Amino acid sequence: MEAVFGHLRSAIERGQYAVGDKLPSEAELCRTLEVSRPVLREALRALQAMGLTVSKTGKGTFVVANTVEDPTFGDYAASDLLEVRRHVEIPVAGYAALRRTPEDLDHLAHLLDRMERETDTTAWVALDTVFHLAVAEASGNPVFRRVIEEIRDALARQSTLLNELGGRREQSNCEHRAIVEALIDGSESDAVEAMSHHLHRVEATLTDIVRPQRADTSREGRAEA
Repeated sequence: MEAVFGHLRSAIERGQYAVGDKLPSEAELCRTLEVSRPVLREALRALQAMGLTVSKTGKGTFVVANTVEDPTFGDYAASDLLEVRRHVEIPVAGYAALRRTPEDLDHLAHLLDRMERETDTTAWVALDTVFHLAVAEASGNPVFRRVIEEIRDALARQSTLLNELGGRREQSNCEHRAIVEALIDGSESDAVEAMSHHLHRVEATLTDIVRPQRADTSREGRAEA
C-alpha cells in the first residue's frame, strides 16, 4: 500500500495527473500497478486523507491539489486535531495520574497487552482510540471523555495513516506503556511528559509523511554525486 500511495502521490506532484484530472479506474490502476483492489483502495483513501484527491460516488477519484498542505481526518484538519490534542490530552494525563482507580489501571494494562500482541492495523487502531478514551476516563472528568469521543473517528483515521505510512505501531506501544507506567506511579509530571512526548512523535511522523521531499531530494543528490 505504501508503494502504491507513493507512486500515485509522485505522479500527482509531477503533474502526470493535473488538478481537475480524473485518475484511471480502479480496475485499470490494479492492472497497471499489479496490486489487489483492497490495497489500491487503501492507497486511494490515503491520498484523499492527504488532501490530494476527492472521491465522487459513481464518478471516480479526482485530483484537487498537487501539494499537501494540511491533511484532513474525517471532519477535522490535522493541524486543528493536533492543537486540540496538545491542549486536552496532556493535562488529561496529569489528572489521570492523580485520580486513576485500580480499575482504570487494570483496564489500561489489559489494553496495552492486547495492543502489543496485535498485528492487524485495523484492530490495533481500534484499540488505540479505546486507549486514549480510557486515559480520559481515568481523569475522572466526563467532559474530557466527551471531547475525545467527539474526535474519535478523526483519531482513528490519523492513526491508520501514521501506521500504514509511518510505521508507528511499535513506537506507539512504547509511548503508551510510558504513559501507563506514569499513571501507575501516580506521577503527574511524568504522565504529562509521557503524553507530551507521544503527541510530539505523532506530529513529527505526520510531518515526515506530509513533507518528505527534502529528504528524497538529498538522497537523490547523493546518489547522483
